[in-house]
Amino acid sequence: MDAIMMRKRGGLILAAALAWHLAASAAQGQGTGCLVKEGTRLAIAGDSITEQKLYSAFIETYLAACGPVTNISVIQYGWNGDTAAYFYQRMANDLLPWKPTLVTTCFGMNDGRYKEYDEAVAQLYATNMWQIVAELKSQGAVVLVGGPGVVDSGAFQGAKVYNATLARLSAVASNVAAAQNCPFADVHAAMMSAMEKSKSAYGPTYPVAGRDGVHPGANGHLVMAYAFLRAMGLDGQIGAVEVDWKGVATASAGHKVLSVSNGVVTVESARYPFCFTGADNDPNGTLSILPFVPFQENLNRFILKVKSLPAGSADVKWGRQQKKFTADQLARGINLAAEFPDSPFGPAFQNVLRQVAAKQAYETLMIKGPVTNFRFLKKEFENDAAIARSEEDVVGKLLMRQNEYCAKVRAAVIPVRHVIAITPQ
Repeated sequence: MDAIMMRKRGGLILAAALAWHLAASAAQGQGTGCLVKEGTRLAIAGDSITEQKLYSAFIETYLAACGPVTNISVIQYGWNGDTAAYFYQRMANDLLPWKPTLVTTCFGMNDGRYKEYDEAVAQLYATNMWQIVAELKSQGAVVLVGGPGVVDSGAFQGAKVYNATLARLSAVASNVAAAQNCPFADVHAAMMSAMEKSKSAYGPTYPVAGRDGVHPGANGHLVMAYAFLRAMGLDGQIGAVEVDWKGVATASAGHKVLSVSNGVVTVESARYPFCFTGADNDPNGTLSILPFVPFQENLNRFILKVKSLPAGSADVKWGRQQKKFTADQLARGINLAAEFPDSPFGPAFQNVLRQVAAKQAYETLMIKGPVTNFRFLKKEFENDAAIARSEEDVVGKLLMRQNEYCAKVRAAVIPVRHVIAITPQ
């Protein structure tokens, strides 16, 4: 495509984007069915926020331990200072050899240049996002387009102005996705909503986009992961255990009832509920942001139902916590994951997360080191067969090691045995 045609296409995309609609865009991607299937190869691309390896780790851990499939491979391509333009220049060399089937993008934070909205800047962003999506689709990948997040209203000077810019760039990304028939993750709207609500509860100094105003802590990254996971079409049903007080208990796929006696049910689960960390108002943990993002309701439902309870209420103990529920509540079903945040799955979940963290650390070194630098060797030694063979051999070995890391993540998801104790009151 020549430069004139690229500018025209960027202008058309931008013109459509000026009619942006944040409220409606939050629902985009939900009607496409689940994008995650057995054998999915997911690449997570973005700037330094992605390179923090937090939302990408939350996504990968969720898909490995909580999700509906068992055979999935993930790689993260976060790069500090990245923009859509820079990523597009590297994409053929850095990403395509991995052969992704699903790619998430999260650009725009740097593309907006940290200033008031500029139409020419937005047009450039639109053009580069269009090229990224078109090229990935031509290689057979599904592209889940993510908009940029937010800057922190308490920590970033000029946050109101730049968040207005980011909102408009999010609309540009949304329209690129719509025009190319791709799902869209409205990261900006999700983070803005969580930021406004959490600061109202905890105070204006509670950071959602990080203490530097740009790079979130674990709390903001959980919101980002939520936006992407929802846009993947995941139904959030981790599992269900149903107990009939007459002595029968059943469980959904991925869970097995081992025994039931006098209200004590022992279950073995191969699918985990997502587990959270930190104190109630700690931005470096994930627990503090939960009241302000519907993660539990939409992505983390592990339901217990109790029928024929011989009393008006019962104490339920799961792990180290115990709570009282009415018979009606138990008959309708309670979400164990939401009611008992100190989950018995915690240690196993954290082990998977550690394996993911080690893998993603390797990926950053691999991509930002030897893989990307082969571009310059190929340019310097054009048509040199020995250099070409060296690249093929080295990159092949690096990707084999990355595949071994993926296998370690999958192997870390071992069945967890846990006990649900129901005591009528």
